[in-house]
Amino acid sequence: MKAVQYRAVGAAPEVVTVPDPEPGPGQVLLKVTAAGVCHSDIAVMSWPADQVPFPLPLTLGHEGVGTVAALGDGVDAFGIGDSVAVYGPWGCGTCVNCAEGKENYCLRAKELGIMPPGLGAPGAMAEYMVVDDPRHLVPIGDLDPVRTVPLTDAGLTPYHAIVRSLAKLVPGSTAVVIGTGGLGHVAIQLLRAMTSTRVIALDVTEEKLDLARTVGAHEAVLSDEKAAARVMELTGGLGAQVVLDFVGAPPTVRTVGAVARVDGDVTIVGIGGGALPVGFGSLPYGTTVCAPYWGSRKELAEVLDLAHAGAVDVHVETYSIDEAPLAYERLHDGRINGRAVILPNG
Repeated sequence: MKAVQYRAVGAAPEVVTVPDPEPGPGQVLLKVTAAGVCHSDIAVMSWPADQVPFPLPLTLGHEGVGTVAALGDGVDAFGIGDSVAVYGPWGCGTCVNCAEGKENYCLRAKELGIMPPGLGAPGAMAEYMVVDDPRHLVPIGDLDPVRTVPLTDAGLTPYHAIVRSLAKLVPGSTAVVIGTGGLGHVAIQLLRAMTSTRVIALDVTEEKLDLARTVGAHEAVLSDEKAAARVMELTGGLGAQVVLDFVGAPPTVRTVGAVARVDGDVTIVGIGGGALPVGFGSLPYGTTVCAPYWGSRKELAEVLDLAHAGAVDVHVETYSIDEAPLAYERLHDGRINGRAVILPNG
């Protein structure tokens, strides 16, 4: 089968031919219908050799949707042909967090060498993939696989970030969304569907700000050295109750600290290398700072319920599996507006 692999440290991803996988006991084989392209992949492929925590080559793709092609011994939770989404942050399944469905916060994953598909285990950017356990699959019913696959990360991650701050996203509040790409443009839709907050979106190009307006942002501000002052002006000098940074680079993190309101929530989702000083006097009183990871299995089901209700619609660009290296190149250059999706069997 064809697969998109990261094969050598610092090298661009390649389309290669590898043996078809087979499911072992307790596993499920999927015929992949769609796989998402994420900035996290680019971050991983930029790490030096001493920071890469898994062996190469690695089949990429931590966002996956497919149809069940074969069942390993002992699996009866799904039928052949069922359309399912892959829950990515695999855990041990037995620790106290996994027992609650919070496998994104598994306490033993590192110890046991458990890694997500596409970020250590073979991922979804291939014609077929093996899922280690049926609990990591969620039925999608009649949802469009292409528009659904980004919800497994680009939907789940912002949903998880928003849920922790729902108590502050009341009528009259303001939420700032920094970075309106794959995750950010979904976050805007989730904020509009789940809350009555006013949404101020920040990004570096007018094209991305246009997308932010299209999906529901009340205000769209160019993310530059004047952005913080503009947000403070729009909030009457008070700042925002909730700030969600989907970039996480040093300049955006500085903006985060400058626009947070007293007793506000700051959530840094992006992995751009920025860090926010925390301590008495460094941020407004009562500011809570969080760096979350992905989301729970229960939350993925809730995101898919929102999709079934028509509350979220991901803006996608589609590519064949042979075009996957081009998709990564375009993503790296900031030329993807929304989410790029690979169609391994399309």
